[in-house]
Amino acid sequence: MTQRQVLQAFEQYQRSRTQFVQTVAELATRPQNIETLQHAGVVSLLRPLLLDGVPTIQQTAALALGRLANHSDDLAEAVVKGGILPQLVYSLAEQNRFYKKAAAFVLRAVAKHSPELAQAVVDCGALDALVLCLEEFDPGVKEAAAWALGYIARHNAELSLSVVEAGAVPLLVLCVQEPEIAVRRIAASSLSDISKHSPELAQTVVDTGAIAYLAQMILNPDAKLKRQVFSALSQISKHSVDLAEMVVEAEVFPAALACLKDPDEYVRKNVATLMREIAKHTPELSQMVVNCGGVAAVIDYLGDSRANVRLPGIMMLGYVAAHRENLAMAVIVSRGVSQLAICLVEEPEDHIKAATVWAFGQIGRHTPEHARAVASANVLPKLLDLYMDPGSSEDLQAKSKRALKGILQKCTHLPALEPLLCDAPSNILKHVACQFSKILPHDSQARRLFVTSGGLKKVQEIEAEAGSALQEHINSINNCFPAEIVRYYSPGYSETLLEKVEKYQPA
Repeated sequence: MTQRQVLQAFEQYQRSRTQFVQTVAELATRPQNIETLQHAGVVSLLRPLLLDGVPTIQQTAALALGRLANHSDDLAEAVVKGGILPQLVYSLAEQNRFYKKAAAFVLRAVAKHSPELAQAVVDCGALDALVLCLEEFDPGVKEAAAWALGYIARHNAELSLSVVEAGAVPLLVLCVQEPEIAVRRIAASSLSDISKHSPELAQTVVDTGAIAYLAQMILNPDAKLKRQVFSALSQISKHSVDLAEMVVEAEVFPAALACLKDPDEYVRKNVATLMREIAKHTPELSQMVVNCGGVAAVIDYLGDSRANVRLPGIMMLGYVAAHRENLAMAVIVSRGVSQLAICLVEEPEDHIKAATVWAFGQIGRHTPEHARAVASANVLPKLLDLYMDPGSSEDLQAKSKRALKGILQKCTHLPALEPLLCDAPSNILKHVACQFSKILPHDSQARRLFVTSGGLKKVQEIEAEAGSALQEHINSINNCFPAEIVRYYSPGYSETLLEKVEKYQPA
């Protein structure tokens, strides 16, 4: 064989390898091809090409493996079992920026599926190599490394701690300050993933000065960046009063309220989530939210949102109202009750209904004035329906019962209570009857209305066990009226009168 033939054969071999990895990488972008590629054993065929002498072949092979691993946990496990990860980690420190991006993509694609696969990435020494990539000059390498670190950290506190101990947090905070918007997005997302597991991990992020840099970006025009910024601030705030106060002290309010009207629904949802996480801690933090116009802004937000996007706003109102009477009144004055009533009617999902019902309970349980505001919105029959509906989830039934009980024990608005006399079971009826037994003895006008509206007749139709609390309350109600009136409205009294008519002998 001549030298020319040898060169031709070598060139043909290189072209074939190049064509193979490019074809696999292209096929791996379409889900319908994945199973065929898997059965063909393509992972084991790509592995030796990661050490190919031609850089483009190495990079394309890594890209193909990343796309395959990204598709399913089975393929991600095949990459792990194929011994590919140590090879990638070694190459991260040695190869060019294009290969580093592809290798970090593979590590991210493997780590995303489960804590076990993420641990496999950690066990092969990937964290130190990825942290070094955060110091690279190329923004694409930084972005790929930050993304992989975030996917490792998001699973649990142990993996998140591994990322922290590798020294990633200070470098991620530096990445948040980069001019490239994509790097800032992913760095903020990774800080959010690290912060969410425990107060200690969130404190580690705070100690690097992350809050100040995140707060500077809340009015950035890029929606995807704002999503991650508000997510990170929420994850920091949720753990403790101190952490929530540090976020507030960074002056995120009232500027953040403007983002409740952002066109991007995930931005709006994450702002509402941040407000919820801050308001839940103390009356003082809730008062701060109220003072900056947060309650009115969230009520408007509920009117503009649907489904799960509404959920954090509903819960935020509940947390604010739970703390103190004046805070619950702030929700009422801002027309929060009517907006929550709309949510209760419009939302089909039980978990959203349950949150709404819980919020009503927090608003109405303080004083008769609070209870009247809820009852006047015709909410009590809806709560009763949800409690009695066998199709309601256990959580929805439990929250409906608790809310009803809390509101009824304070409610003195009798017209709102009367409809419940017909349909409520005895465990709810006793609270309704108790309120009537407290009010009727002292209010002659209420007694008159109770008779003319049919309330007294409904009470006589209730079947209560002798000696029960319900029966005692019925007796107290009956004692507010002359005996002949009570007899007149008792079941069977009309038949008794007719019998008397029949037996009566005129003189």
